[in-house]
Amino acid sequence: MAKEYKKHLITAVAPGSIAEELELKAGDSILSIGGREIEDVLDYEFMCREEFLELLAETAEGEQILFEIEKDEDEDLGLTFEEGLMDAYRSCRNKCIFCFIDQMPPGMRETLYFKDDDARLSFLQGNYVTLTNMSDHEFERIVQYHLSPINISVHTMNPKLRCEMLHNRFAGEALKRLDTLYENGIGMNGQIVLCPGYNDGAELEYTIEALSRYLPNMESVSVVPVGLTKYREGLAPLRLLTKAEAAQTIDIIEGWQQKLYPKYGLHFIHASDEIYLLAERPLPEEARYDGYLQLENGVGMLRLFMDQFREELKQHKANPRIKRRASVACGTLPAPVLGMLLRELQERFPGVEAMLYPIVNHFFGESITVSGLVTGGDLITQLQGKELGEALYIPLTMLRAGEDVFLDDVHVREAEEALGVPLIALDCDGISMVKSLLKSGKGSQESRLFRAYEIGGSHE
Repeated sequence: MAKEYKKHLITAVAPGSIAEELELKAGDSILSIGGREIEDVLDYEFMCREEFLELLAETAEGEQILFEIEKDEDEDLGLTFEEGLMDAYRSCRNKCIFCFIDQMPPGMRETLYFKDDDARLSFLQGNYVTLTNMSDHEFERIVQYHLSPINISVHTMNPKLRCEMLHNRFAGEALKRLDTLYENGIGMNGQIVLCPGYNDGAELEYTIEALSRYLPNMESVSVVPVGLTKYREGLAPLRLLTKAEAAQTIDIIEGWQQKLYPKYGLHFIHASDEIYLLAERPLPEEARYDGYLQLENGVGMLRLFMDQFREELKQHKANPRIKRRASVACGTLPAPVLGMLLRELQERFPGVEAMLYPIVNHFFGESITVSGLVTGGDLITQLQGKELGEALYIPLTMLRAGEDVFLDDVHVREAEEALGVPLIALDCDGISMVKSLLKSGKGSQESRLFRAYEIGGSHE
């Protein structure tokens, strides 16, 4: 009797790929590689690295075919599967006191309420995991495949406090897995969501010291302030970081940077941009970000944007003949920095008027200040009737990945119709901003074409 394998349904075959040469098609399934069942995408990715493969497939009609494949080690088969992970996503069973998803308003898309805590997504997409929602088998596979780097939501190295903050009685015990990762030479990055009264001050000092023992395998740790929406009824009492606490946090972090850098050549521990702005301290210079390892956590994003903006601006000769009137919308957090940069651009190009509109977040609450959580509804409400020029520029992070839709399901087209101008979504870098504002052409056709290109780009 033939062995029963888990079937992985193919939904697309890349043109010119090995799979196309084999005449595999959407509707067929992959059953095994080298006689081994494929548990998920990790198995598939690592098995496919072999230069010789025996691939067992089943056609949509039920016929099983064994293919013998010779290929380059890094050559992909060209298959897309029905499930991105070739398995169910691992959900989070923690009840973290700071969880943003627990602070979401009701009535939004169901997918926005799903909490993932999946180590495979950490390796494939850079997501952060707590190491508490995986079996021993799943953890052993991280070590077996040497998945690196793994991004870990640490928050505190105090086991008792971690159990309290994550509302998971195994959260403290899970910290021991850091030792196993370190001993097996697996790269790591860490994250600390700073909650005043819980893991700040002396507790933060203790956590940094404990994590520094994993250097150089743990390359970086970010410290980000807790984000609180207006939807916290029934949740743990938390408050925002004060200016004095933000300054104290920076002092702690920069003190550790000075200790660790001479020995390891890494600054290791980094405060997010938001903490520097809250403390009204200047952002660190580029060299202190160690190659921007924590950009996705808002660490160094503004410094990188500023440097890119100014460097790109230098590449353009001052030209008073360039005439443009446009507007830029962002969250209230980056507005002071962006306003300063736009003034620098206008000094060099006096014919270019860029009007900046910081958008207050009424949807989630005014304490939410990042651009990526600005909604279409707030954008429309606050900009209707305002002078916007020939186009409105927004950061691509305001939109769902790969879609023309804001977080509140308002479509870009709706916002354009309500505001009477085309919206141009830009990658979050200073180069795109300068090049776009200095474009000499006018008219919605050019802007719409540019927007379509940007939205279909590499945003994650």
